[in-house]
Amino acid sequence: MLCLFSFLSKGTAGNFVNPFGGQGISVDSIVECVINMAPTYETIVSDYRANLYIKGKMDIKKKNFVLRYVPSMFRLQKGVREYLLETYSDLHYTAPNIYDQKVKASQGTLRGNRGLPGLLEYFNVNIYSSTLLNDERLLSPLAKNGRKYYRYRIDSIMGNPNNFDYRIRFIPKTKSDQLVGGYMIVSSDGWSVREIRFSGRSELITFTCNIQMGGVGKKDEFLPVNYELDARFNFLGNKVDGNYTASLDYKSIELKEKDSEKKEKMNKYNLSESFSLQCDTNAYKTDASTFAVLRPISLTDGEKKLYKDYVVRRDTVAKQGKSKSQAFWGTMGDLMLEDYKFNLSNIGSVRFSPFINPLLFSYSGSNGLSYRQDFRYNRLFRGDKVLRIVPKLGYNFTRKEFYWSMNADFEYFPQKRGFFRLNVGNGNRIYSSKVLDELKAMPDSIFNFDLIHLDYFKDLYFNFRHSIEVVNGFDISVGFSAHKRTAVQPTRFVTVGNYPMPPPEFMERFKNTYISFAPRFRLEWTPYLYYYMNGKRKINLRSDYPTFSVDYERGVKGVFKSTGEYEKVEFDLQHQIRLGLMRNIYYRFGFGMFTNQNELYFVDFANFSRRNLPVGWNDEIGGVFQLLDGRWYNSSRRYVRGHFTYEAPFLVLKHLMKYTRYVQNERIYISALSVPHLQPYLELGYGIGTHIFDVGVFVGSENWKFKQIGCKFTFELFNR
Repeated sequence: MLCLFSFLSKGTAGNFVNPFGGQGISVDSIVECVINMAPTYETIVSDYRANLYIKGKMDIKKKNFVLRYVPSMFRLQKGVREYLLETYSDLHYTAPNIYDQKVKASQGTLRGNRGLPGLLEYFNVNIYSSTLLNDERLLSPLAKNGRKYYRYRIDSIMGNPNNFDYRIRFIPKTKSDQLVGGYMIVSSDGWSVREIRFSGRSELITFTCNIQMGGVGKKDEFLPVNYELDARFNFLGNKVDGNYTASLDYKSIELKEKDSEKKEKMNKYNLSESFSLQCDTNAYKTDASTFAVLRPISLTDGEKKLYKDYVVRRDTVAKQGKSKSQAFWGTMGDLMLEDYKFNLSNIGSVRFSPFINPLLFSYSGSNGLSYRQDFRYNRLFRGDKVLRIVPKLGYNFTRKEFYWSMNADFEYFPQKRGFFRLNVGNGNRIYSSKVLDELKAMPDSIFNFDLIHLDYFKDLYFNFRHSIEVVNGFDISVGFSAHKRTAVQPTRFVTVGNYPMPPPEFMERFKNTYISFAPRFRLEWTPYLYYYMNGKRKINLRSDYPTFSVDYERGVKGVFKSTGEYEKVEFDLQHQIRLGLMRNIYYRFGFGMFTNQNELYFVDFANFSRRNLPVGWNDEIGGVFQLLDGRWYNSSRRYVRGHFTYEAPFLVLKHLMKYTRYVQNERIYISALSVPHLQPYLELGYGIGTHIFDVGVFVGSENWKFKQIGCKFTFELFNR
C-alpha cells in the first residue's frame, strides 16, 4: 500500500518516528548513506549513447538597447516578445563527465538558432558528481564534504514499509552563487536519487532545474531521463525568461563492471571515443518535416502559433527587403558590438571580436591600461591539415605605445602535431647590454633606474620554427629568431663653428639599428598526456604531471647583417594540480641565462618577459609578476623565478554579506624572483573572480624592503 505523509512527530536526538513501527531514522543517517554511495554511482555508468531533444521558449519581459549586444544572445526581432527553439542531438557520454553532443537537427523562430547564453551545460548534469556543472561552478549537496556547506531536513516519506522514498530538502548555510537550494527524493533501496530539484544563481542567470532519473532496477536507474529548466537572464534592466524541456532516449548503456576488461586493453590516455565535433554538418537539418518525425514531445497550441507567426514575418520581410541604409548600419552595429564570422567559400573563415568590448581592456600595476583586438582566419584542407592566421592589434594607454603581431600556423601532419609556425610583430621597447655594464658598476645600495641613461630601441621580431610530437607528450622544435632593433631617438652629432665631424671609425661605434639572428632549439615534455583524435588531428587535453621545457638559442654574427653573438638557455616547469571541489594549485619554476656574449646584445628571454597586450584571470597559471618594473626584464643576464597560486571558493571571504555572494573563486599568489641587484624580489597577492570582473591586490618588495602596492583588473563578463 502506497502512502504519502509529512513528519509531524520527532524522536530524541534528531530521530524521526517511523509511522510503520520499528526504529526511527534521522536525516543525518540518510544523507550519510546517500553521500557514501555517490562516488560509486558517479562512475557506475562508463558509457552511454542517447537521443537528446531540447525545446526552449524565451519570453522577453523587459529589454533595452543593451540586450542585442550581449554575446551569444539570440538575435531580437522588432515587436516580437516570444521565441521558440528546438534541437535534436546525438549525445555520447564517457566517464568521468565527458559529454559529446552532436546536433543533428535544429528549428526555431529566432535568427542564428541561439538561445540564452550558457544554458546547454544544464542538460549535461551528473547528479552524483561533487559539482553540478562541468565547469565546477556549483557545489553539489551530495559532495563528500557537502554537510560543511548545506543543512538537510526530511520533508516527507513516500512508498511502502519495504522501500521508502525520502524527500530530503537541502538549504545552503551561507549565501553564495556556488551553492544551491532545493530537494531530492532518495530511495532506501540502494540509496539512489530518483529526482532532484535545485535552484540558484550562476553569473547572470537565476535558474531552477528539475531532473527525473530512470526507474529503480532498470538500466537507466542512475541516468537522467527528463529535464525541466526555468531560467531568468537579468542584465542591466533586461529580463528574459526561458523555459526548457529536455528528453533523453537511451540507445546503449554500458556499466563500469561490464566494461572494465575492454578498457584495460585500450590506451587509457587516448580518449578519442569520448570526443568529436559538436555539430555534424553532413546530417544537420532545419526543416519542419524532420522535426515532425523526430519530436518526442508534441507542441502546444501556443507553440504552434509561434511558428505560424514566424513564417508570416519571414515571408513579409522577404517580399519587402531592406533598404541599403538599414543593411549598412545593421552590419556596422554587428561589427562594432558583436563577435562576427565570415565564411568564405573555398577560402576559409574569418572571425574577430567586437571593436567596442570591455573584455578587451585590462589594467595592471606594471602595464597600466591596455586594449587589444583579435582577428582569426582558419582554413581546413584535405587530410585535416589546417592553416590558422591570428593578427592582433593593441594599444597601451599608459606607455602610449601601439603593438601589433601576426601568428600563423600550418599544421601539415595533424596526427603528430607537426606544424610550421611564424610569428611577426613589434615587441616591448628594449635597451642594449651597455645598460647592463652600467648596472654592474653601480652598488646595490644606490641602484636606481632613474639614474641610468636608457637608450631605448624599438623591436621588430620575426620567429620561425618547425615542431613535431615524437611520442605522446614529447615535442621537438627547431627554428630561428630574428630581431631588428631601431633606436627610438637616433644619435645625432652637431658641429659647432668650424669643428669637423668625428672620423668614420668613431661614428661606426654609434649605430641606430642592430640586427640579430639566432637558431633556436626547444624540447617540451608532458608525461602521461591525455588526448583524443578528431579525425586525423591529435588534440592534447591534460596531464596529472608537470610540463618541462628547455629552450636553447645561439646568436650568430654576420647572417642577414646580424651584429652580435650570444648563447641563451632557459628551463621552465609548470603544473596544475586539481584538488577537487573547485580547488586548484598552480606552480611554476624556471631559470635562464645569457652566456658567451660578444659585442653588443639585447636581453630578451622567451619565458621571463613582459606581456604588452591584456591577459585575463588565467594568465600563464599565475606565472606573471604584476608589479615588477618592466625594465627589469631586459636588465639581467640571468634569472631564477618561482610562482605558487592556490585557488578555491570560500577561501577568505565568508560569503555572508550581500555583495560577496557573487564571488566565484578566490586566489592567493606567491611569487619570487632572483636577478642581479634583486635578491630577491617578492610579490604576494590576493584576487577574487566574479562573473563580471576579476581583481587582484598585490604587494611587492625588493631586497627585503617594501616597494609598492598595486592591483590588476580585467573584465570577464561573458568570457568564461
